[in-house]
Amino acid sequence: MAELSFLLGILGNISAFLILLSPIGTFARIVKKRSTEDFSSFPYICMVLNASLWTYYGIIKPDALLTTVNGSGVVISTVYLSLYLVFAPPKARVRTAAVAAVMDVGIVAAAIWVSGWELEGESSISFTGFLCACFNLLRYASPLSIMKEVVMTKSVEYMPLLLSICLCANGLIWAIYAMLVRDIFLLVPHSMGFVLGASQLVLYAMYRKAKSSKSNSGIGDLEERCEHHQQLLIPSHN
Repeated sequence: MAELSFLLGILGNISAFLILLSPIGTFARIVKKRSTEDFSSFPYICMVLNASLWTYYGIIKPDALLTTVNGSGVVISTVYLSLYLVFAPPKARVRTAAVAAVMDVGIVAAAIWVSGWELEGESSISFTGFLCACFNLLRYASPLSIMKEVVMTKSVEYMPLLLSICLCANGLIWAIYAMLVRDIFLLVPHSMGFVLGASQLVLYAMYRKAKSSKSNSGIGDLEERCEHHQQLLIPSHN
């Protein structure tokens, strides 16, 4: 059983790294144009927050597999956020820095303080795990927007198949891992992630042959919104 959970954890780490690297194309475009255009910084702020909380959870539990992938997630997502700050216009830079200070520094510091000083033992682990699960549930809810767009436009043009497959597999792997190690805080959000990922694949199968209408108003905005929703979904820990 221990060997199986370890193997699943390794597979989960691999799938998570692939998903974490998926925004590279976006940032290659940002660096090339030296502008963030209308891209939102919020997905990357959430990535840093989520990875930081799960890293702390992996440390206090302890769970080396969670700590490894989340520690890497903190580094990678911080690089994304830093690049955004470098190329963002002044107002967006100030706004992003303020939100990041509250979420990535304030919330994480408060969680560590409450967990480390006000609670102890299993209470500390449960409190941190609950926070991690809540933030993951919020992030896993983001596919609902892109799925709505797919149904409305009857086009999967802006719902990448490979990313949908990775997200579905990632949710399934970590849900099984959570059952093996008996971690409810991992199980709940990743079971939801698997269901939503599978739903995306069903939609892809339904609409993959449908031709997108380039004459639809706001189709350019659709591409950008869908990319943001996919990035917001990226689980920075698993």
